[in-house]
Order: sequence, then C-alpha cells, then structure tokens
Amino acid sequence: MEFLKKNYEKVLLAVVLLGLTVAACGLPFIISAERNALAAYIGGNVSHVKPIPPMDMSGLDAALQRAQAQVKLDYTTGHNLFNPVLWKKFPDGHLLKETSENMEGPDALVVTDIKPLYLEISYSTQSGSGYMMHVKREAALREGERLGGDRFVSRDSKSDLFTLQDVKGPAQNPTELDLVWKETDESIVITPGKPFRRVDGYTADLKYPPEPGKTWTDRRVGSRPLNFANGAYNIVAITESNVVVSAESNKKKTTITFHPATEPR
Repeated sequence: MEFLKKNYEKVLLAVVLLGLTVAACGLPFIISAERNALAAYIGGNVSHVKPIPPMDMSGLDAALQRAQAQVKLDYTTGHNLFNPVLWKKFPDGHLLKETSENMEGPDALVVTDIKPLYLEISYSTQSGSGYMMHVKREAALREGERLGGDRFVSRDSKSDLFTLQDVKGPAQNPTELDLVWKETDESIVITPGKPFRRVDGYTADLKYPPEPGKTWTDRRVGSRPLNFANGAYNIVAITESNVVVSAESNKKKTTITFHPATEPR
C-alpha cells in the first residue's frame, strides 16, 4: 500500500496508457465491422431510383411558335370587303363576273391551237441550162404563194429566192443540187427523192371567252385585226408556244401563252 501511495500517479498513467493501447489496437476491427454493417444496411434497405424521364415540351413549343408567327390579313385579292365584285353586262345580255384584272381585254384571249407552216423546196425537172424547183411557202401572206409554184435556177441566172451553188451527178439527171436561200443565207441540199423542208412560221386559232362567238382560225402575222373588247388588235408574232398581239390604240403588246389540251393548266 505504501508503494501505491507513493507511485499512484505512475500506476494511473500506466493504466490509462494500457487502455489507450488496447483501444488503438481494436479500432481497425471496430471500423471494419461498422463498414460491413453499414453496407449491409444500405444494400438491403435502399433501392435504386429510376431517373426522371425528360418532359415533353412539343405542345408548349408549338404554342410558342404560333404565338410568334405573324398574321397577315389580305384585304386585296380575293377579298370583297373593300373590293366588291364587278359585274359587266354585254349587248347580248350575258353577264361577266370579273374576278381578276385578266378577265377582259387582250389578257383574256385564249390560244386554242398553233400549227406550223412549212417552207418546202423540191426538185421538179431539168430545163435548158438549169433546173425547175417547186417552191411552196405556207407562211406567205398571199394565198397564191402558199400553194407553191416552179422557179427556174441555173448557175448563170439570178433568182430572187435562191442561188445554185453546185450540181452533183450528170447535168441532165443530177443526184444533188446545192442551193443558198437568199433570205437567210441558208445552205440547202436537195435530191430528186428528198425535198428540203423546214418550219417557216405558224398559224394560230384564238377565242375571246367574254364575248360569245368571238373566235378566229388560221390567223397569221399580218392578218386582219382581231376586234374585241371595244378595240382592235394585230398579231405581231407567233411561235410554237405563244401569240403576241398589239393594240392599235396604244401599240401595247400582250403575250398569250398557248396551253395544249394535253398540258395541265
């Protein structure tokens, strides 16, 4: 007891140090046991949560686009609030409802058909020092020239239509004649069995729907004027796809496009 009284502080310190040593040695085991217990708890009691699916914003986006779109109000074409429909009465009593500015005048003309007109030159016969050529010009203004006629040509003579450049084969029975068409300086090759033929113009059939009975057939450039809509109009050009008319009053030209029956409008 005397020893303890004199050295109790040392004994107490030794006991504390021993306890700390035991605690330090047992701490890893305690930590490992706690970790295992915590893992078992989490694995057995906590389930995995599915992610939240993305929100469908298509309806809101569509509403936003509609709100941002500009609204255009058309009070001109096709709207009768400030543009009442005009009705016209013709001398024969029929009424025309003008739904557009092209319902009357040259813009209302309709081309119902366009046919090609041909220039045809063929060999007829040998004559004297030259040859007779049959010339048919369907586009000619004078009807007599449309039916055709024989024209003489030779190396020495001059013709108002063509010039003879060369003769191949026997002079009395040539196999080929080489000509130059003076109007266009076009070279033309003709054989006894193969005439020269090309499109030389067009003829057109037209009608004016606003006025019943206003139809014209076989009209050419330079034909007599078309009288409709209280005016006169001359045909100044015809192609395979359109007709151009010119008003006698102000020389204004209008092009009318030809829409064949097989072509959708």
